[in-house]
Amino acid sequence: MGLPWYRVHTVVLNDPSRLLAVHIMHTTLVSGWAGSMALYELAVFDPSDPVLDPVWRQGVACFGFEAFHVMGLYGPGIWVSDPYGLTGKVQAVNLAWGAEGFDPFVPGG
Repeated sequence: MGLPWYRVHTVVLNDPSRLLAVHIMHTTLVSGWAGSMALYELAVFDPSDPVLDPVWRQGVACFGFEAFHVMGLYGPGIWVSDPYGLTGKVQAVNLAWGAEGFDPFVPGG
């Protein structure tokens, strides 16, 4: 099975040259992946498509449904925790329009 993750990280942290090499390799992999995806987007882009936004075709537009959960219209609400992230709870929220503008996080629902 190999080494547990904390053992691998300890080995990397105790060797500065290996730590640098790991970060350079990770940056290379992420940059290469992002570049190849950008080239893919250019290759499949069709200006005659009625929906010109490639984000829509990738399904990223589904994040709009998250607004229902955050605003309390569907689902429990948002996760609220203390500043250190040790304890938390799901709190119902509701949106509010007022003179000062739009506030999507009104505690209590």
